[in-house]
Amino acid sequence: MATKRVLVIDDEADVRAVVQGCLEDIAGWNVVTAASGFEGLQRVLIEQPDAIVLDVMMPGMDGFAFLQALHSQAQDRCIPVILLTAKINLDYTPTPSVLSIKGIISKPFDPFILAEQVASILNWQMES
Repeated sequence: MATKRVLVIDDEADVRAVVQGCLEDIAGWNVVTAASGFEGLQRVLIEQPDAIVLDVMMPGMDGFAFLQALHSQAQDRCIPVILLTAKINLDYTPTPSVLSIKGIISKPFDPFILAEQVASILNWQMES
């Protein structure tokens, strides 16, 4: 079985580094990162991740705009998404892109249990 690949999209470098470290060191998954929604869309095409951990509040393209763009870009593939956010506003009209949202992890998160939370939401096994 191939190692799972997770794309982490967050505008904060510290958050990207902590999430990457947790998912690689604790879960044993391959992690690639992007600093913006725009970069994330490029990474999806190049890296073909099995899942995405996505910050909601980012400058430029926020998490929901990213989801809409992702849905139109990868219509043949539903990539599971976990939202990582300090504040979420659910007062929006659901679109097909929200169907890929599998869970929400709030910031600040506990780095010691982050990998377990992601594994549980995605129904994945940790590999390390």
